[in-house]
Amino acid sequence: MASRLTDRQKKKIVADYANLESYTATAKINGVSHHTVKRVVEEMPEFSENIRKKKEQNTADILAYMEEQRQRVCNIIDVGLNALPDRLENAKTATEITTALGTIIDKWTVIATKSGDVEDLTPLAEMLKENE
Repeated sequence: MASRLTDRQKKKIVADYANLESYTATAKINGVSHHTVKRVVEEMPEFSENIRKKKEQNTADILAYMEEQRQRVCNIIDVGLNALPDRLENAKTATEITTALGTIIDKWTVIATKSGDVEDLTPLAEMLKENE
């Protein structure tokens, strides 16, 4: 006969499900079946809703913090970009150069794509064409 879940176990299952958004993944880390996870989540809709709201609030708080730090991060990036030409000139291997360029291109592309502003990629494309 299967053991009964305590209220604490049920709340942990619901919290894990809210984070993972997967019955199967939640089941694995809690040692129960995915059917049990689904049943527990459906039995505790008010708790699930509170966790969802808390998760949304945490996300909003993190985004607000990131926005507050935007200028500081941009200043750090500027320092890195200003130091990069010297580093590239003194690079001893092609790997060092390609790693540095690849990192910049990857990050720039991700940011431009997420913002939906493909125009942000134009300076990068022009810079790469000049260096061909």
